[in-house]
Amino acid sequence: MNNTEQQFLKALDDKLWKAADKLRANLDAANYKHVVLGLIFLKYVSDAFEERQAELLERFKDENDDIYYLPPEDYDGDEDYQQALLEELEILDYYREANVFWVPKPARWSTLKEKAVLPVGTVLWQDDAGNDVKLRSVSWLIDNALEEIEKSNAKLKGILNRISQYQLDNDKLLGLINTFSDTSFTKPVFEGEKLSLHSKDILGHVYEYFLGQFALAEGKQGGQYYTPKSIVTLIVEMLQPYSGRVYDPAMGSGGFFVSSDKFIEEHASEQHYDASEQKKHISVYGQESNPTTWRLAAMNMAIRGIDFNFGKKNADTFLDDQHPDLRADFVMANPPFNIKDWWSESLADDVRWKYGTPPKGNANFGWMQHMIHHLAPTGSMALLLANGSMSSNTNNEGEIRKRLVEEDLVECMVALPGQLFTNTQIPACIWFLTRDKANGMVRNEKKRDRREEFLFIDARNLGYMRDRVLRDFTNDDIAKITDTFHAWQQFSPSPLAGEGRGEGEYQDIPGFCKSASLDEIKKHDFVLTPGRYVGAQEQEDDGEPFAEKMARLTGQLREQFAESDRLEAEIKRNLAGLGYEL
Repeated sequence: MNNTEQQFLKALDDKLWKAADKLRANLDAANYKHVVLGLIFLKYVSDAFEERQAELLERFKDENDDIYYLPPEDYDGDEDYQQALLEELEILDYYREANVFWVPKPARWSTLKEKAVLPVGTVLWQDDAGNDVKLRSVSWLIDNALEEIEKSNAKLKGILNRISQYQLDNDKLLGLINTFSDTSFTKPVFEGEKLSLHSKDILGHVYEYFLGQFALAEGKQGGQYYTPKSIVTLIVEMLQPYSGRVYDPAMGSGGFFVSSDKFIEEHASEQHYDASEQKKHISVYGQESNPTTWRLAAMNMAIRGIDFNFGKKNADTFLDDQHPDLRADFVMANPPFNIKDWWSESLADDVRWKYGTPPKGNANFGWMQHMIHHLAPTGSMALLLANGSMSSNTNNEGEIRKRLVEEDLVECMVALPGQLFTNTQIPACIWFLTRDKANGMVRNEKKRDRREEFLFIDARNLGYMRDRVLRDFTNDDIAKITDTFHAWQQFSPSPLAGEGRGEGEYQDIPGFCKSASLDEIKKHDFVLTPGRYVGAQEQEDDGEPFAEKMARLTGQLREQFAESDRLEAEIKRNLAGLGYEL
């Protein structure tokens, strides 16, 4: 994002949070987030719906539009024509075909804003049976909107949290509605400049910001719910989930699924396929224990038109697997690092521990084996873990890692730079595993037989400091890692790396990447830290022979020592002249 877009988002964050924070005096932090997130959701879907309405209205009136044009002469007078336009705007298919979330009239923001200021008891409309529907309270009006949304969108049934239970004053809610009314998620403008931000990305940013703020208010670490966008993008670009079943057992608000959706859109033209058609070949499965983020993920998918299955409820992935029979083509996850209190005795002989029982005091290899268990015969996966997972030998971790290597599941290890995460300074890495390194079960022309070969990438020196405390990847950094991985998958490493290799073909680069054999990993006692394999970065050759350079530098050092001795003696003489001795 450019600076103007960042300023716009910061101003939006501040404005919405100040309005939401006024509820703190009336509600616990754990509760008022449901009120705020529900209203933000209603505002977004209404903005997107009204944007589509405006577009349709223009097309209905455009005589050059062969598909949507409504000729005025087909109606008796202007009044009938205007009524026909309004009725045409209420045809659901016009919105579904553009992947726009359908919003019933009682749930539209314009309805909330108009009706919320009316006195309690005012007749609002008539129901299907012809009975008067009266305003009971502003919270009832909002709940009714949420209920109408669920009726029209079956995937959200039981997802949207009702707010009447929190017994908030009408004035408090009216204040929130008025503040949110001044915000638009579509066609954003900041200080007179039109921005290129997409409405769904603005919503995603606001959700992430609010989740962090709510978590802080509840006394938890503020970044626990989400993964840096650049890391999510990196993983998706490396795995390339064009089609199939995508699974995230620690999904948070669904960041990996959103990125998979964007990946399909962005790569559609270069792959010569229709993005909307391709999306029909993707289905997403997820699980999340936190009820708020579980609901948020469902809302995130619904507004983007992504088919999803997040289980019947929020639940612990280890103790209550919501997808026991799932075998996914792609598995991606960033579970919390080094969880200590995850174990239950019911897990002792679990079928998922095929490569060894994970330690009771650390869930890292529990997450890994859970993901492998859910991997299809040709599936691939990516898992973000703490660096300790690459080298630890305590409590059976070393043995599990050895089994994974010997079974030839490990494909690539990527060491990440520090300071990437807002909530932890623990250094992290990405494990890439696959069940089909032979590329034999379903032939992929872009992949070769990679059995007993392992790619190591040391990306610790990539990235830039986004601010004083956080590092981030550039698009070029992501492309460098991704291109290296894909080149290695397609082209065999050559002992003459760099000599006679075609553009885009793989070669080892000292200090950055190395294709290692099983024997090399055995020599390192199955430690998978990339730094052990990639070696030191090559220094630029300045043309001076090593012996001559050493002689020259040694002579310079000798002269500097002599000058140091001379200066020390001079200082001692000066101090002695003043009556002091060292």
